[in-house]
Amino acid sequence: MKVYSLKRQFKGYKKETEFYLISESEFIGVKQFVLRTKELTNTIIINESELLKNFTFIREIF
Repeated sequence: MKVYSLKRQFKGYKKETEFYLISESEFIGVKQFVLRTKELTNTIIINESELLKNFTFIREIF
């Protein structure tokens, strides 16, 4: 499982909030990512450009 951190405030979440990447899917060239907060209380669904623009990869958990 991959862990990402916010680069800047995004959709009401503060900078440096950590998220787990739960799933990623692709349909006709459009990628979507499902992320959950580290506390597993909130979920957001974003596209690839939002992921690249607003998130930083931190580490991978096995």
